[in-house]
Amino acid sequence: MATPHIKAERGDFADTVLMPGDPLRARYIAETFLDDARLVNEVRNMYGYTGTYRGREISVMGHGMGIPSISIYAKELITEFDVKRLIRVGSCGAVRDDVAVRDVVIGMGASTDSGVNRTRFLGNDLGAIADFELTRHAVDAAREHGVPVKVGNIFSADLFYDPRPEMVEMMRRYGIVGVEMEAAGLYGVAAEYGARAATICTVSDHIVKGDSLSSDERATTFDDMMRIALDSVLRDDATREANA
Repeated sequence: MATPHIKAERGDFADTVLMPGDPLRARYIAETFLDDARLVNEVRNMYGYTGTYRGREISVMGHGMGIPSISIYAKELITEFDVKRLIRVGSCGAVRDDVAVRDVVIGMGASTDSGVNRTRFLGNDLGAIADFELTRHAVDAAREHGVPVKVGNIFSADLFYDPRPEMVEMMRRYGIVGVEMEAAGLYGVAAEYGARAATICTVSDHIVKGDSLSSDERATTFDDMMRIALDSVLRDDATREANA
């Protein structure tokens, strides 16, 4: 059943959706990593695809930029298309000295300056956290692939161009491992509607040191992150089957 933002039918999406911000990156993931991928959504050019990875049906769909955008798509995927697992795969910035470009950051929790989770939690602070099992499997997959990984609290900023320079030092003091714009919203939606969510990001630039990846390096490290995300889904399946 189509929604205002997704023109698809029930069954078009798998129960697991990987979500990059850029819809063109969603198309790249489908064409590069999935077998027999088919287009299931193109409303507003927010491409969604469903295919298989090692025989496991998986979907991928863009979520746009910022918490409002990812919140719309995540909510509709969960409530209208029976999606149970959502994994954001994207890029982030770093502020800590021990986090470097090319590192993979996994958001165990997500702080934010957005008010969306207070709105949904009746003015109270909601602990925006990832699903533990998904997070654990992502960490294990990263280590298996030999990719440096940092796990911890990330910061989902409402503003890309933040006028508060003191925020960088504040995030350093509190041990923030990555800065991006969506995870806290995704975790809030998942909590409200009973889904499981995780965030895996590649560090594309260091906000303090000024280091950044070239376009070629971004492509390579993004592929590493995608293999981690896809393999974490298979690991999660195996664990759930073993415990069934």
